[in-house]
Amino acid sequence: MAKLKSLIKIEGTLDDLTFYKGKDGYLVRTKGGVSANRIKNDPAFARTRENGSEFGHCATSGKILRRSIINLLADAKDNRVTSRLTQTMSVLKNADITSVRGQRKVAIGLTTPEGRAALKGFDFNSDAQLTSVLLSDFSLDPATGEIIITDLTTGYDLASPGGATHVSFKSGFLNLDFSTEEKDLQVSPILNLPINGTTTTVTLTPASVPTGTGNQLFFLKVSFFQDVNSIQYPLNNGTFNALQLIEVL
Repeated sequence: MAKLKSLIKIEGTLDDLTFYKGKDGYLVRTKGGVSANRIKNDPAFARTRENGSEFGHCATSGKILRRSIINLLADAKDNRVTSRLTQTMSVLKNADITSVRGQRKVAIGLTTPEGRAALKGFDFNSDAQLTSVLLSDFSLDPATGEIIITDLTTGYDLASPGGATHVSFKSGFLNLDFSTEEKDLQVSPILNLPINGTTTTVTLTPASVPTGTGNQLFFLKVSFFQDVNSIQYPLNNGTFNALQLIEVL
C-alpha cells in the first residue's frame, strides 16, 4: 500500500490503481481479488455462489417483512434493523431442511417450529425492547388478533422515558406469504393514555382478520409522547418506542 504525495487529491479507480482516503491520508493500491466472471462460472466457487444466493434471498425476505408493516415500523426501529432482520431470516432459511444448499427458503423454514421460534420475539428497536418497556403480562387471542393487558398502571407497569406524559398502544395482525409476497395487515385503533398512575385494562382489537394463506404474525407497539400545550409530540422522534413481533403462526 502506498501513500499519495501530491497536491491533487484523487479518489476512485484508474486502470489498475485504486485511490481512496484513509485515516492516514490519501492512499493508493493495486486492484486485486477474484474476477466476477470467475466467481460466477468457476466450479471452485460453487459454495460462494450458493452463499450469495441465500444471503440475497434472506435480505429480500427481511425487506418484504419491513415493507409489510411500514406504518407500524416508521417510528419504532433502530439503525441496524435491516442487518439484524437479515440475520434472523438466515436462521429461518437454515430451518429449511428439504431444499438443496443455495436454494433454501425462508417460507419453508417458517413451516417448522424452529423457524417460527427464531422469528418470534423480534424487536424492531433494539434500543427499546418490549420486555424492557412493558413490565406487565399480556394475552393474545390468535383467532382475532386481540391483545389484552389487564390492569395496566401507567406509572408502574411501564419503563417510561424521562419527559414522557402519555403512552399509546397499537397492535397489528399480518398475514404474509414470503413466497408470493402477498400481504394483508390489519391494525387496531390506537389507545392513548396519560402516564399518571391510573389503572386501565388495555384492549387492542384489529379491524378484522387478515386474509391470505401465508403465516400469521402478531405485533405489539408501545409509543411515548410529551404533551405541550395540549398537543402530543413524539418523544425524541420515536427513539424510545417499542415494536415486537410477539407471535408467529
